[in-house]
Amino acid sequence: MKNFGGFVFLALLIYLLFSCKPLNGLPRIKVENSLDITRQFETVSLTKDFLKVDNLDNLGVRELNSQTILISQLVDSNSDGKVDQLLFQPLVAANSAKVFEIFKYDPEEKKTFEAFCYSRFVPERTDDYAWENNRVAFRTYGPTAQKMTEDGIAGGTLSSGIDAWLKKVEYPIINKWYKKELETEGTYHVDNGEGLDNFHVGVSRGVGGTAIKTDSTYHVSKNFANWKTIATGPIRTSFTLTYTDWNVDGKSIVEEKHISLDYGSNLSKFEVETKNIDTLSVGLTLHENDGMVISKVADGYISYWQPHKNSMLGTAIVTDGNTMIGYEKYITTKKDESNAYAHLKVKEGNVVYYAGFGWKESKQFKNQEEWEAYIASFAKKLRNPLKIQVLD
Repeated sequence: MKNFGGFVFLALLIYLLFSCKPLNGLPRIKVENSLDITRQFETVSLTKDFLKVDNLDNLGVRELNSQTILISQLVDSNSDGKVDQLLFQPLVAANSAKVFEIFKYDPEEKKTFEAFCYSRFVPERTDDYAWENNRVAFRTYGPTAQKMTEDGIAGGTLSSGIDAWLKKVEYPIINKWYKKELETEGTYHVDNGEGLDNFHVGVSRGVGGTAIKTDSTYHVSKNFANWKTIATGPIRTSFTLTYTDWNVDGKSIVEEKHISLDYGSNLSKFEVETKNIDTLSVGLTLHENDGMVISKVADGYISYWQPHKNSMLGTAIVTDGNTMIGYEKYITTKKDESNAYAHLKVKEGNVVYYAGFGWKESKQFKNQEEWEAYIASFAKKLRNPLKIQVLD
């Protein structure tokens, strides 16, 4: 009987260790990778409805086998005061799956993760909005900068293009660079080891600015009118930019951009809500038109590799493969208006795309081949997303 009792105890222990029902009553998550490449720096977003839990407060994620706690982030995406997303980034080998478990932190022992993904409104530099992660940084321009230009006041900027800040370091630089520019004798236009802002936008589309084409003309909005920061943290920063309605051939165009940037990615995600158009064009500035445009419409991306000052720079627009319906390398003698455009299909008033860059001096990409390989891989992953399953 003693041996039988020992057998029962061992069987029960094995069941508890490997059962899909954890002791804490919280679910386990299976993440499956169907591609023949390792997946990392891809964000999994879990909601309380998906997890079948009452709330996400103080929840975290750890690997089942190793019990390693993963970096995670809780997000209130609709700003109602309640957490509605639990974010984490799994590392999953090629053609394999991995199981993670949700657990609840003791509030006194909860880990704090460094907020590499950061964004904010910058009133001290007119009214920029700037965002960054551990690899890249961006900014765009607000209504005060627009009005200054329209009133002939020096220092204004009239552009809905997206500026690229070429950083070399993983740590956040936005606040540091603005302080250097505005409060010291230094400037972010000079590289002192962290990178610099030497990317010219003007009225161009920069890296992922939008436009609407009618006949042979591209129409663009003015600066953003309103902003709202949603989240900053170790995995994602996100925010919303709203534009004043503008007119194209008698149609009133509504445009609101929900922008996010995740840890480890060179590309920001743009989720655009719009009305009265079927096609949205998204551009990459061609600058001096001395680079090489690669278009892969069937795979959902365009890329531009160009000489930039004393180095090289790659920019790209990527979609899921079902959104891009065409492409144009638009050349004109008008200053800053030459852009490579991806034409994207608007579905029920929405369009989603990714836009970003890679700078050779950052040591992230040695050459055009590495940049193109990164973009092709990024697009392939979008077409084949990780499969997320709650285990019963």
